Amino acid sequence: MNYCEIKNCDIANGIGVRVSLFVSGCTNHCEECFQPQTWDFDYGQPFTEETENYILELLKPSYINGLTLLGGEPFEPKNQMCLLPFIKKVKDTYPQKDIWCFSGFTLDSELLKDGSYPRCEYTDEMLSYIDVLVDGRFVKKLKDISLLFRGSSNQRLIDLNETRRQGQIVLWSK
Repeated sequence: MNYCEIKNCDIANGIGVRVSLFVSGCTNHCEECFQPQTWDFDYGQPFTEETENYILELLKPSYINGLTLLGGEPFEPKNQMCLLPFIKKVKDTYPQKDIWCFSGFTLDSELLKDGSYPRCEYTDEMLSYIDVLVDGRFVKKLKDISLLFRGSSNQRLIDLNETRRQGQIVLWSK
């Protein structure tokens, strides 16, 4: 069983008004994490088919720009297994809405690296549905509250659509 928290009409975790899904479970344990309660894999409400349907309804209004995945850690292997079918359903239902994802794991050195902890049979397909990835662990000594959509200067906002097109990491700059 996976667990989560949901925030409707979120304007802090991506462009525009969004629905944010805070997944439970994180092994990164960043110092001064802003959501340490989500490290626990059993925190929050069960992530069920009813939860998925509720989120799909929350995404329905035209003023909702898209879905944001954060946590916890969406790319914990256990979370990927659960999230992949759901985000596929979101993209199939709302192809015009974008999906943002915040991960403490880095794209090139962890998510795409064979043999790394978070990389599993779901990773590539999960990444294929994500439009913007904010990657990298929060680092207390690099904290900068002036940064857009991230907490420390080592974290990157990656435009995954352009990254796929160009075959190299392209930073998001909209």
